[in-house]
Amino acid sequence: MKAALVLGLAALTLLAPAAASAVSIQEALLLATPAVALVTAEVRGEVTMNCGRGTVTVRPTPFVETGTGWFVDGTGYLITNAHVVDPVHRMPPWVLHELKKKAIDQACVDPVLRAQGLMRGQNPNLEESIRREATARALATAQVTTFPQLSVLLSSGLSLKADVVKFSPPLAFDLNGKPTADARRDLALLRVKEGVYPAILLRDNDPKIGDAVHIIGFPGVVQTHELLNRSFEASVTNGAVSGFKQDAIGQDIIQTDAAAAHGNSGGPAVGDDASLVGVSTSGSAIVQGFNFLIPARDVKKFLAGTPVTLGQSKFNDVWQAGLDALFAERYATAVRRIAEANALQPNLADVKRVFAEAERKMKNPPPRPFPWAWATLGVTLLSVGIYGGMFGRRWWKNRFRILPAQVIAAIESGRNPQLVDVRTKTDFETSPLRLPGAVRLDPDAVLAGQPEAEPSVERDQLIVTYDTSPGEATAEKVANALRARGFKSVRILKGGLGGWTNARLPVESKSYLPSIGLEIYKNLTLGDLERRKFRAGEVIFKEGADAKGEAFLVHAGTVQIKRTFDGAEKTLSTLGEGELFGDLALFREGPRSADAVAATDVELMVINNDRLDWLIRNRPQLTKEVVRRLSDMVVKTDRERALSNR
Repeated sequence: MKAALVLGLAALTLLAPAAASAVSIQEALLLATPAVALVTAEVRGEVTMNCGRGTVTVRPTPFVETGTGWFVDGTGYLITNAHVVDPVHRMPPWVLHELKKKAIDQACVDPVLRAQGLMRGQNPNLEESIRREATARALATAQVTTFPQLSVLLSSGLSLKADVVKFSPPLAFDLNGKPTADARRDLALLRVKEGVYPAILLRDNDPKIGDAVHIIGFPGVVQTHELLNRSFEASVTNGAVSGFKQDAIGQDIIQTDAAAAHGNSGGPAVGDDASLVGVSTSGSAIVQGFNFLIPARDVKKFLAGTPVTLGQSKFNDVWQAGLDALFAERYATAVRRIAEANALQPNLADVKRVFAEAERKMKNPPPRPFPWAWATLGVTLLSVGIYGGMFGRRWWKNRFRILPAQVIAAIESGRNPQLVDVRTKTDFETSPLRLPGAVRLDPDAVLAGQPEAEPSVERDQLIVTYDTSPGEATAEKVANALRARGFKSVRILKGGLGGWTNARLPVESKSYLPSIGLEIYKNLTLGDLERRKFRAGEVIFKEGADAKGEAFLVHAGTVQIKRTFDGAEKTLSTLGEGELFGDLALFREGPRSADAVAATDVELMVINNDRLDWLIRNRPQLTKEVVRRLSDMVVKTDRERALSNR
């Protein structure tokens, strides 16, 4: 009935005239994101110092601060946080101190370590002692010549030199924990070479609790992620206004639960209409959902007296016209207007992507929706009847099924259900797992009517049968047979053994298994895995061979891991049932590091790289066991290395 009501209301909605909003959220974000740019404050330096072996001059690794900026004026003015550009603009003493420390490591520490045949990190205590001595000797007298540079990078990859036009210092605290005398609004106005750029409009009205917020920027966690290529495109996170606060000097700030991270500083937070709600400035580095924005009205106050014309941009006009045409399915117009926008500021990422979409739809227009709403209503009513029948059949099928959580509730309420393992002989012998306290019944014997093939419980006790067959087919047949014998309360465990383990409920192993093997068996569907058998003495893989994206789990038998040292073969480890091997090559993305040989006849489960990667990412307990195993291997290797060096 609920489904019928929902479908009926949906049909009536189709018949009602649509109250279209001025702009969709997707279009709003497309209007705003081209105006967002990556701001980089970089301080290079030449440091002259004396480490005790004469004066040297080095160029340490530059100090780099990144943040987000956005065009507030289409002629070349941007807003960002003052603390993003502070290292270049005011060059605080701590920036010079950082350069000196890097120079001391490069000029004083590294040469001494190299002279002793060491690299950084190999002997931390010695390294720290050298660093303290070098710092005491060279830090105070070190001379630094700096080369600051401030740049703005557009999503097209175009890098522009920027200058600070106006600066309102960030909130800082002195040694007594009190705000410094120059603490202000943490805003900076930048100027790049004059041109035609996108721009973001500032909101005229103040936001309210619950208003949508979309933070646009370049979070460092995305920019430096090891799995992603270098990107010039901004990321968007979504949330809402969650509070109004004041900072330590009484300035208004907006609280939001939209996620932000280092690198989002200075970025715009826009509403559903693409206008500025506030500027991202700070938040919790530990817990997401508590980030803060400088209100748009304070940005307007900051810009008073500057040559900035708020939100005006030739680019915006043609870009919005192109988007309006695209979303209205006027693809030829969209292509023409978006091409005009691209000519004004070439190759912006969003413009290129939307232009390609408009061209594709112009050449191959998508089919228009069926126009007859009454026909839709008729189809909907027909669907109600069909789905009603489907729901009825589903209810009939599931009337004797019970969820794992319901089994636990029955145990806690004292009903003491008897769990019955009715897997086929092959499935039972293949999997080493079973539910705690379960008794085993041969399904073939039950279905054959053998009198002894039934659980030893009272006729009215709750019985739960489980298996691993698709749709619990075997468990359903056995449950029907037991009910026919007079057992009054027989249920089928929905999802079978896999449903139980997916619910993170405890299982037992039929024989001893190491923790990692138990976790893998709990999270794998054995019927979907490839199995391989090897006779005693056969080589499973050789050292240096391509891993082929495969790791192995010993299902039965014993495997020896061997390696040759100085012409002598050495057995590194002997693995039994439930042990994982071959995974190190997948983690390293390299060849096999040792030989694997079947010590006895063995049967292996093949786990491909995608499956192992999914398990590591989604099963925390298994990840913990893998890390523990790798830690044990490192400790064992270190111990053996220490013994061999004596």
